[in-house]
Amino acid sequence: MKIAQVTPLWERVPPPAYGGIELVVSLLTDELVRRGHEVTLFATGDSITLANLDSVHPRAIRNDPTVKEYQVYESMQLGHVYQRAHEFDVIHSHMGFATLPYAQFVKTPTVHTLHGVFTPDNEKLYSFARSQHYVSISNAQRKLELGLNYAATVYNGIDVDSYKFYAEPTEPYLAFLGRLSPEKGPHHAIEIAKRTGMRLKMAGKIDIVDQEFYDEILAPQIDGDQIQYLGEANHVQKNTLMGGAIATLFPITWKEPFGLVMVESMAAGTPVIGMRLGSAPEVISDGKTGFLCETVEECVAALERVKDIDRGACRQHVIEHFSVQRMADGYEAVYRQLLGQKVFSGNGRLVTQLK
Repeated sequence: MKIAQVTPLWERVPPPAYGGIELVVSLLTDELVRRGHEVTLFATGDSITLANLDSVHPRAIRNDPTVKEYQVYESMQLGHVYQRAHEFDVIHSHMGFATLPYAQFVKTPTVHTLHGVFTPDNEKLYSFARSQHYVSISNAQRKLELGLNYAATVYNGIDVDSYKFYAEPTEPYLAFLGRLSPEKGPHHAIEIAKRTGMRLKMAGKIDIVDQEFYDEILAPQIDGDQIQYLGEANHVQKNTLMGGAIATLFPITWKEPFGLVMVESMAAGTPVIGMRLGSAPEVISDGKTGFLCETVEECVAALERVKDIDRGACRQHVIEHFSVQRMADGYEAVYRQLLGQKVFSGNGRLVTQLK
């Protein structure tokens, strides 16, 4: 198949540090190329990929102080993608609602992976374009009352082999990885650590909109000893941080659409203690790869039981459900469904003939 992958220009593909969407797109794109598809990646010019790279801007806009209006570059990119629509069998957008006004005017089908959340404003546009082809990254992410045309749920995947496995923690500490924003719950992670007396090592970026939250709520509690902030972390640093911990804390306060951190932690062998919100019940196997909790108190109590978790089972859970191969299988099935082709299982057995 001839496939276009379209990703935001905000960050490079793959991201040098934080960037969940860009990491997923990178892994999917390269895996599709390995499987023999002809793939074009529409992304920043500094992106690294096995696919054909097409870009309207040379670098990640996040790090480009010359760019004042991101929407201009987004419009240029999408205009360019859909000028070339006739060259592809499928266009796969990771741009959220931004692609919707363009997709309805071409014959080439667009698959829209929903990486974000619904809001009162964007729901209006999704409802207007409800007949487009959507993929959710968790069942919890779906909002059925909008009546969207869902083709499938495809969980995000990672390259499990690129994560070192830690059969035992290296030190008695807790890990937190993610944006330092209220919805990610770093303040809850600090509270859990203080209640247990354990050290907490935190890594992640601070967006401009979260700077006040960091300065007023988090920074006064970060003492560099029990509560440590390590800045942003690249792949190796993330793996080391989570792999060496007793547990990774995921005390979110919102309905997380997926939460790649949970998968990355389990791939390293480290169980996850998270709130029972959003996708967490679909990602964590409660009692086997971590614990699902309702409150901070339950998270504290769960730490007493975390030693009973089999760290090998955590990694195996990721291999079976959240590998890049499983993700690519899911998207190939969606593409073929849209094109009316046969869908095969991994062993080559015909699963269904789609009309």
